[in-house]
Order: sequence, then structure tokens, then C-alpha cells
Amino acid sequence: MSSEQQKYTQELIRLCHDSFCNPSRFWDPNSGSAATNHDGRGNLLRPCGTGILPLLHQLCILIRDQLPRSHRFITCRLDDLLEMAKEKFYAFPFKDVPSCWRELFQAVSLLKVSVQVIGRSRGSFADVTLNQSCSSPLWDSGELDSIVGIVDMAIIMAGPSTEARSRSAIQTLFDVLEKIGEAGPSKPSVFSKEATPSKRRKLSHLDCFSKTPTFSPPVSVGILRMSNIPITEFEKRILQPRDLDIGPEPVIIQDSIDHWPALEERPWSKPSYLMSRTIGGRRLVPVELGRSYVDSGWSQKIIPFKEFVEDYIQHPPDSKVGTGYLAQHDLFAQIPALRDDIAIPDYCYTSCPPPHYTSPLAAKHSKLPALESPLLNAWFGPAGTISPLHTDPYHNILAQVVGRKYVRLYAPRTSEYLYPKGVEDGGVDMSNTSEVDLGILDGWDSTPHEQRAAQANFPLFSRAEYVDCILEEGECLYIPLGWWHYVRSLTPSFSVSFWFNHDTEDEDDLYNSS
Repeated sequence: MSSEQQKYTQELIRLCHDSFCNPSRFWDPNSGSAATNHDGRGNLLRPCGTGILPLLHQLCILIRDQLPRSHRFITCRLDDLLEMAKEKFYAFPFKDVPSCWRELFQAVSLLKVSVQVIGRSRGSFADVTLNQSCSSPLWDSGELDSIVGIVDMAIIMAGPSTEARSRSAIQTLFDVLEKIGEAGPSKPSVFSKEATPSKRRKLSHLDCFSKTPTFSPPVSVGILRMSNIPITEFEKRILQPRDLDIGPEPVIIQDSIDHWPALEERPWSKPSYLMSRTIGGRRLVPVELGRSYVDSGWSQKIIPFKEFVEDYIQHPPDSKVGTGYLAQHDLFAQIPALRDDIAIPDYCYTSCPPPHYTSPLAAKHSKLPALESPLLNAWFGPAGTISPLHTDPYHNILAQVVGRKYVRLYAPRTSEYLYPKGVEDGGVDMSNTSEVDLGILDGWDSTPHEQRAAQANFPLFSRAEYVDCILEEGECLYIPLGWWHYVRSLTPSFSVSFWFNHDTEDEDDLYNSS
């Protein structure tokens, strides 16, 4: 092991010792014992049951000691606790899972990481504290894969920790792992062997995503393009629309994100840069499999970022691998290094109107509380990925960072022609999604027979007026609250959506006069 790797390994061991398997984190605050480094974790986990905190406390001590006879007991108990927490994830709707089970899943995952990391010192933690030069074997890339996978799975499954201290420690963990990977050398892993020579050539010699569209729909009714609109003018456009029966209208904003590092010095258009920000592509991401989320056979899986890029983004258009889409994922909370490459557009902080009175979802949307800050989501996929015709509960600035997208939009007043779905089997409310598949109805993804059948099934759809555009790199599209939109990637595409709203209780009803 190089001296650099040795240094970072020691740093990693100390991080686990001080932050992840510190017994003081798991004192029961009601036990009558004082914890010298108590950080509130006990209060967060107490609702899981009276036996959880004592067990976690004991496991921390055993992990630090690293006695061979304890290893099986430690791993079995940690796996039991993870299964217990997972059961709760499936017992509730995701948003209703009690926070204690999320915290338990993450805390136990970090203890599993500590078992692997401290175990590399070939002895107890005392070997590190008393003999700062304890030997560790050469890092196996598979170990990095495993550690990254454990922590990312915890973040994706349970969400970011509610503790600022824990979030900071986890980010430090990823930073140190990235340094270990860069310091090399390390033994290859199964993960790295999976990359065929052709895939390796893609990343090393073709360090950019294809810009050639596989299909380009005609633009029928274009959307106004404006260069770097002043904030006051943008606010006036959406608060004082030209037609009260339509409300605020979409607009394409050019030149407003040119300063983003993601477009220039830290370009997301280069796979090599994205790999460097994801610990060599090891970070896990949730991927939707299938043409769109309303298609039969649609599914999801969690895979390494490198696998996603190689198998789904850079595959040839005629590949049999299928379509994979990293869609509506808060990638930037998971990977803050990418968050540093973008900035929230100032337009997201302007006053904005309430839901338009013609929207069938206006009452539902008006009950949503004001957001403290915009909601960010990543949308990364190959050519052909589709977001079916739907509407969202917030105003949206859609920033196109890489590639091109076709977007078609319908005003809320056309809703009666768009055939909104209802509540589906299982009680899932799909009223924000249209039954109409635009790709089939317009003949882009269908035979003439299938197109005629779709037109017969949805005879009123042709009455709905729309606007459309091809959104280019570096452009932002403002999508007003309640507007239906269909989005289709024409090339490999990386976009960021910024959802925002306004406290309508303080907003005059702009549409009373109608």
C-alpha cells in the first residue's frame, strides 16, 4: 500500500471510530447514564424499542475490539437489525415510515462499514491509537465497491440523515474513499472486470456524450425565447399574464446558466468528469427501466453509476439492453460534489401565482405548503427516454445541462381533452397523468394501425391546443404550475428541475375577475 493510501486508511479508521461506532452515540438518554459525546442519536432511536440502544452500544464496543470470535455475532446482529428496519419500510407508504426506522437503517449500515474498515487494521482500534503505523493490506477495489454500496443504499433507502453531524461525517467518508481510490494502486474487483474492452474504450477515448439525435419531432407552435430575462420582468410575466383564461405561460430563458461549472470547467457532458465525482462510478443510483413509468413492464433497480452510464447512456441506439432513466432523483443531496456545479436560478425566488382556476387539480395544489427552498431533481437518460404527459404541483424551471429534449405543453384549461387517469388499483392517485401516449397517437412510436386505434380511443384529444419546443443545452424552460407537459430526450440528456411555489395565503387571487 502506498504511503498516501496508508494515510487515508488511518483517517478512515479514525472516522469510523469517532463518528460511526462510538458507543456514546447510543446511550439511552433515559437510562440515567451520562454520555460524554452524546449527540441525540439515542432520542432518535428510542421509538424503535427498548432493546435497540443497548444492543447498538454493545455492538460498537465489539466492533472496536475486533475479536475473531465476535465477528459472526456482530455481522448476524447487524443483518438482523437491517432486516427489521426494512420490514418497516414496506409496512408503510414511504413518506409515512417512522423516522426512527430510517435512522436505525442508516446507523446500522454505518456500523457495517465500520466492521470492514476497522477490520483492515488487523487488530483492535488500540492498534491504531497506540501504534499509528499499523499495517493494512492493499485495498481491493471490491472493498471500495462494498463500502460505497452500503452507505449509498442507506441514503437511497432511508434518505439523508436528519443529523447535520451524521451528514457531514458521511460526506467525509466519501471524500476519503475518493482519495483512497485516486491514490492507488488497488487490486481489481469484480465490478471493474465487468467492463468489457469496448466499454473501457468508450470512457477513455470517447469522452463525450453523443450529440446526434436519433429522432427529432417537428415543432408546431413554438415557445417564446428570451435572453437572461430580468427578475422583475419574469415576475411581471407570471403575475400579470396576457390572458387571464390561460394564466402564466411557458417561456424559454437563454443565457441565464452560462456561469454554471456544469457547462464549462466541470462539464457534465464528459463521462470522465462524472466518474470522478462518483468515486470512479461506484456511487449507487436508482434507475427506472422501461420507456416510461406508465408502460407495462416498467421497473426500478439500484446500480453503480458507472454501470448506468456504460449500459444505458452510451449503448448504441439499436441495443437490446433496453431503456434506463435516472429520473426525478435528488442526486444533489446524495452527491454534493455535483450540487456544487449548479446554482438555483434566481427566478425560483420570485413571487408566483396560485394554481390556475381552470385546473382540475387547483384545489389539491393550493393546499400544498410553501416550500422553504426549491426542490431539485436530476433527470439523466439516453435518447428516447420519456416523461409521459403529466402535470406537477409546483412551478418549475427545467434547466438543460447536456443534450436536447422535445417538450410539449398544454394549458390547464385543456385538461378535459387530455383524459386524466384516476385512482388505480392499489389506491395510487394518477390524476396528474394523461391516459394518452403521445408517441403512439402522433405516430412516432407506433404503426399506422396503432395510431388510428389511439386516435379513435381519444377523439377529443385533437381539440387541445398546445405549444412545443426543442430545449437546447444551456437553456431553461419555465413550466407554470398546472401545465401538462410531455418530455422526450432526443440525445443523451442531463437536466435539472427546480420546483418552487409561493405562499398563496399572502397572494391576491389573480383570477377573481374571471
